[in-house]
Amino acid sequence: MRRFLLSGEGWPYLLVPFIPIAVVFEIAHVGAVPTFFTSTAGVIPTAALMGRATEELAARAGPGIGGLLNVTFGNAPELIIALFALGAGLHEVVKASLLGSILGNSLLVLGAAAFVGGIGRDRQYFDRSAASTQTTMLMLAVAALVMPAIFVLDEGEGLPSPGAEIVDYDSTVEFLSLGVAIVLILCYLAGLWFSLRTHRDLFNPRSEGQPVAAGPAGPPGGGHPPPEPARIVEDDDEEEHGEPWSVRTSVIALAGAGLAVGVMSEILVDSITETAEQINLSEFFIGAVVVAIVGNAAEHWVAVLVAAKNKMDLAVNIAIGSSAQIALFVAPVLVLCSFFLGPHPMPLVFNAFELGGVIIAVLIASQITNHGESTWYMGLQLLAVYVVLALAFLFA
Repeated sequence: MRRFLLSGEGWPYLLVPFIPIAVVFEIAHVGAVPTFFTSTAGVIPTAALMGRATEELAARAGPGIGGLLNVTFGNAPELIIALFALGAGLHEVVKASLLGSILGNSLLVLGAAAFVGGIGRDRQYFDRSAASTQTTMLMLAVAALVMPAIFVLDEGEGLPSPGAEIVDYDSTVEFLSLGVAIVLILCYLAGLWFSLRTHRDLFNPRSEGQPVAAGPAGPPGGGHPPPEPARIVEDDDEEEHGEPWSVRTSVIALAGAGLAVGVMSEILVDSITETAEQINLSEFFIGAVVVAIVGNAAEHWVAVLVAAKNKMDLAVNIAIGSSAQIALFVAPVLVLCSFFLGPHPMPLVFNAFELGGVIIAVLIASQITNHGESTWYMGLQLLAVYVVLALAFLFA
């Protein structure tokens, strides 16, 4: 147990004590700031448990259903947090967390994975075709997400300010956002069919029963193979994961994790407004940086961990795939839910910082995936861009 808790995948569970602490702080009304930070820490192990339970179920369900389970529950913690914020009327926090997640995955996670994985190696290679497919999906989704803001500007209305909490636009903008959400969900469903059925080999190039190597045999499109020989990593994964879970254990863990994420999310959302005032941070920064990172912290760490094992294919898939899922599924679902939760529907009108940041992130991600290879310096550049954007959000 001690070895697992100190391993790359076990560290989130060291934060489990923050779950009861956050509950006690909330009941005892200790204060918004300590309650916010303890509940933020409490989200991380619950999200990690949900991810582990989903992986165990997916492994037993086969590639088709397993892939569907992974993409469905991949961003569940973040979606749960956003639903509570939506019910509280914190529309701008929700939108900031959505765009912050896309930025975090495309720049922070991909950058950290490339940097850590590139240390000690000349370069790492990944499947350019699969990565470019996901990047294209992300670019098309972002193009749809920015259209309501362009419509609002054309009508002479202003974009939301970074300091706003909720902005009420007319019904035309709300129904335009609804239409965009429906189109994106249909594209998401088509993408599932594409990746899980008709073009499954593109995303799962190795045949069943073939050992998983630490890196591809060579760069896409030919050329010289990486200097580091492929290593079998199945034994390492078994040591970190331990014995496989039964279906019953996985379902119970998934249900328990979902309940715990819900409790932590409600406590976190209830303390956001007061915390922002007391520590002199905008709700926009908290949503775009803090909430966006915390919601998928465990998944982000997995991407860095597999990159360190020279499995850059998987790291790129986690980073870009999670961004695409946010844009194609999570954001549209929240728009649909806003017609039933909160004071009024949430229009997909983002502020200028969000629009500029997400366009920059998608263009950079597209450029990198076209190369089919990465180095530690490329990762450092991605991290630098994320830090610059986070500083702009901080002073906005």
